[in-house]
Amino acid sequence: MLIGELSKQAGLSRDTIRFYEKQGLIAVGRKERRFNNYKEYSQGTLQRLLQIKRIKGFGFTLNEAAEFLDMIENNQASCGNVSEKILEKVSLIDQKINDLEAIKKIMINGVDKCLQKCTPNFSDYNCPMLVTDLIADR
Repeated sequence: MLIGELSKQAGLSRDTIRFYEKQGLIAVGRKERRFNNYKEYSQGTLQRLLQIKRIKGFGFTLNEAAEFLDMIENNQASCGNVSEKILEKVSLIDQKINDLEAIKKIMINGVDKCLQKCTPNFSDYNCPMLVTDLIADR
């Protein structure tokens, strides 16, 4: 199938498919080209793209997806190995959630202080929260 059909079936843009090819995630050999040099993509390529899409759909990066694909190709994608990678990702997600909650708290405290302390005094000036350390005393 040509890239347009592959794009439709995989639900990915042509640019994404080309990018994945440049990154080495999919490959099209010289034998898989038409006489006019158009690339002929196989059903295997479609399946690989769907695997990448599924892995990325779980929140993994493209590099992490490549690691999973390598594990699959080397028959190392056991439930234990995959579960370990997933739990590592969950741990990172938990850390990001904690970091975002901390940032949210700092921002809300800063807004509260700004509204309480500076709105009447600086209504015609730049907010000191952006130019001073108004929120430093968390």
